[in-house]
Amino acid sequence: MEAPHTKHVTDKLASHFVWCPNYRKRLLIGKMATSVEKELRRICEANSWTRGTLNIQEDQVHLVLSAPPAIAPAQIVPTLKGTTGRLVFQRFPAVKKQLGGGAFWSRLCNGGCVGGMRWIPSEKRSN
Repeated sequence: MEAPHTKHVTDKLASHFVWCPNYRKRLLIGKMATSVEKELRRICEANSWTRGTLNIQEDQVHLVLSAPPAIAPAQIVPTLKGTTGRLVFQRFPAVKKQLGGGAFWSRLCNGGCVGGMRWIPSEKRSN
């Protein structure tokens, strides 16, 4: 991932976010996973966030991205989760019943900073 820069700042900091569907249900498969992936790519592009690795598993999403320093990670996560959650309920209404009528994503999100590193999914690591 190339270091984004503005007139006065060069930023080499990226954030690694991990979040899950409510109750850690294994819902992110097939068309639903594809829809979520496309929407995450669209959101990153629309907000000029540099997307690194995007890995969607059945029960969790891993995303590495870099945003301008003025945008806090606490602002990024609700944008990603809120938009994709609404999209899932619009395109797959039966999922709302599976989750008891609540939110699609769990309220928790794990985030960390990765500077100058690239995150590699566990299945691609060599032992």
